[in-house]
Amino acid sequence: MLKKLFIVSALVIALFMAPITAVSGSQININSANAEELATLPGIGPSLAERIIAYRGEFPFEASEDIMRVSGIGEATFNNIKDLIAVE
Repeated sequence: MLKKLFIVSALVIALFMAPITAVSGSQININSANAEELATLPGIGPSLAERIIAYRGEFPFEASEDIMRVSGIGEATFNNIKDLIAVE
């Protein structure tokens, strides 16, 4: 009984700690998201969010992978966010 309660508690805590975008199932459009939305992505803070916006101002993203062309976003960061972003 105590073991089941512990497991359920751990699952509830994990759900509340997950990013909202992952829980809701929605993706962030990297061609139109504002800096605050972009900064919610794992590994993307305010500085990188501004770099993404500046980059897409000159070169709109055609595919999610294009975000790796932004200085400071490498393969590791991309792998952490690829399921949370979209290009529309």
